[in-house]
Amino acid sequence: MVAIEPRSPTLAQRDMAYEGFRQQIMNAGLKPGQFVSQRELTELLGLPLAAVREMIPRLEAARLIRTVPKRGLQVAHVDLKLVRNAFQIRAMIEREAVLHFVRNVSDADLTRIEREHQAILKRARAATPDAELDRDAQAIDWGLHDFMVDSIGNEILSELYRVNSLHVRLIRLDAHVIRPMRILPAMEEHLQFLKVVKTRDENAAVTQMMEHIERSKQRVLQALLEDRGS
Repeated sequence: MVAIEPRSPTLAQRDMAYEGFRQQIMNAGLKPGQFVSQRELTELLGLPLAAVREMIPRLEAARLIRTVPKRGLQVAHVDLKLVRNAFQIRAMIEREAVLHFVRNVSDADLTRIEREHQAILKRARAATPDAELDRDAQAIDWGLHDFMVDSIGNEILSELYRVNSLHVRLIRLDAHVIRPMRILPAMEEHLQFLKVVKTRDENAAVTQMMEHIERSKQRVLQALLEDRGS
């Protein structure tokens, strides 16, 4: 009889550590190129050192961090190669996701998503300050893309997409793209995409999404060049 090894007591904590690290990137708690020690991560994530140490190989495999001798852990830095690679992976996955989305999304879901985007647009165009706008806009923005990919029902693909989304998030943080003035084009492009999806025209929807992703990449590249040229 083959003995089954007991589940590591830190396995659940390792998963919690990974999720905590992901949230730190999503919430800009960790910045591109930032150096951080294992002990600093334990304090940041509120988890034992053992859990953080078990999480590190997973982050290294995903190229989210790298170990630098005598300096500690470095969050992935942003360069043109990362921009190209991350957006290429995004386009490849979302091309398939859009086809599935057009064929299967309900009219009720389309209406709900459309209203969420319109609400963000209304807030972005308002003259009054809105401290929660950036956070809420990002949730709606990525929510649509995550919803499309998850609707395929392939857990491996969804995990790959989420890891790549962290790279895209780091890129956007480095380029300072998360600003009210740049929320408008993203929301408007999403609404145009949803309008096409309602017609159930697969080719037109794919074209619309690929153009949206390309524009997103160009906005990032422009912001990076402006930031580094100033």
